[in-house]
Amino acid sequence: MNLRYILTTTGLLLGSVLLAGCTAAATEAPVASTTQETAVTAVAVDATLTAADAMAANDDYTTTNDDEWSTDGETAIDLDSQSGTVTIDAAGTYILTGTLKGQVVVAAPDDALVALVLDDASISSASGPAIDVESADDVVVSLTGSNSLSDASSYADGVANAALYSSADLTITGDGSLEVRGNGNDGITSTDDLVVLSGTITVTAADDGLRGTDALAIEGGTITVTAGGDALKADNADDAMRGYIYVSNGDITATAGDDGLAATTDVVETGGTIIVTSTGKGLVGDALVVLEGADLTVNATDDALHSNGQVGINLGTATLSSDDDGIHADGAIFIDGGTTTVARSVEGVESVAITINAGELAVTASDDGINATAGGVAGGSEQDDGSILTVNGGTVTVTAGSDGIDSNGSAALLGGTVAVLSAGGGGTSALDVNGALTGTAWVAATVTGSAGDVVTVTDGSGAVVFTQTATGSFGSVAFLIPAITAGGTYTVTTSSGSSASVTAGVNSAEMMGGPGGGQRP
Repeated sequence: MNLRYILTTTGLLLGSVLLAGCTAAATEAPVASTTQETAVTAVAVDATLTAADAMAANDDYTTTNDDEWSTDGETAIDLDSQSGTVTIDAAGTYILTGTLKGQVVVAAPDDALVALVLDDASISSASGPAIDVESADDVVVSLTGSNSLSDASSYADGVANAALYSSADLTITGDGSLEVRGNGNDGITSTDDLVVLSGTITVTAADDGLRGTDALAIEGGTITVTAGGDALKADNADDAMRGYIYVSNGDITATAGDDGLAATTDVVETGGTIIVTSTGKGLVGDALVVLEGADLTVNATDDALHSNGQVGINLGTATLSSDDDGIHADGAIFIDGGTTTVARSVEGVESVAITINAGELAVTASDDGINATAGGVAGGSEQDDGSILTVNGGTVTVTAGSDGIDSNGSAALLGGTVAVLSAGGGGTSALDVNGALTGTAWVAATVTGSAGDVVTVTDGSGAVVFTQTATGSFGSVAFLIPAITAGGTYTVTTSSGSSASVTAGVNSAEMMGGPGGGQRP
């Protein structure tokens, strides 16, 4: 059995707890030393977790591919000649053309494969879904030409409640278009798996846009969703191997009144282009969020990426803007590749365990840039809470309104290139660590500047070893650069005229600021 997470009241516990999508207990999550009586999420995490690993630990979703059905022996239905309810009660392929003010109901045997070819079809219902799949094994909706569906303006509880509603596994394919208006609730819903292979799909929904209860998989197509609730959703909360969203290709533009992509287990993407604008979170997976290849843009009121378990970034490009955290995970954050930009945030990257192995990470934050915290530690405390930040490689740049890098536990800064510009004074600094700090040689200095200023580090011979352009105001800086050696003399200057000469050290007191703030409970 895969457990998603465990809440405790005595701190962070380790054991054989597994994330949905993680097949082996990991060894790198820290033990929190805090005794605060505050709920903290405990998960075992896997630093090597890939999208393939996550998907292998989930139940396979059901797809009806184009070669599994045909138009041979099809039944043609002229909707112009119909009224009320058109019922399909047998397996087969049905080509629907014309306009119907009413419903198409599929009530086929439980082992039936039903293919509905919408060929310039328009279906609008004032009493329920436009298409209502009551029973079948698998249903295909294939798009030809321009098509539209719209449903009732309200629904009673416990009934089919989407413009396109299916109680069977549902696959959408074809080279045509489909415009869906979910007036009463959702746009497209399957109580099993919902898969989009191709087509141009536009959904406007009062609540959720696309919802696959067991799984929502996007393998292609152009999808535009405007939803009052979640734009894309998978919400099976009873099975840790279901309730996931998987995107491998396609172009998705999602505008949500709540979350953009929301899954009760995993959000996994390996390709495609995804643009999310949400008044809630951008991407939220209760167990996992794994980015591995898509071109992702998020503008969210809440966290841009959020998981109660683990966020893993291995490949792809992500540009994240948030009025809260850029990336937040209760369990762990692992960055092992890709190009990630947190363009706007309060806390840029926040978790109890943060590991950066490779890739490029650029963070702009109004508060802490990178914050390792287990939570439950009162603001102002300098107690080591057991959290840990580890940088083994990659390129990290931070511009922060408070601490640039803040660990309420320990920090191991062992490799890569790290450049931090943070606010100065008032208990803030480029690097603030409550516990042990280990690492290679750093240059830290007190220099001031504002957005657009170029900060330059030169060595004793006058050679430039690093430059960084600030994305916000700053009063202190710290740099970990392979070219820096302990004991060397370096000069840090800004294009606005501030400068300082410093000696590189390993655990320089000049880098240490005041106590960092705790993670929100």
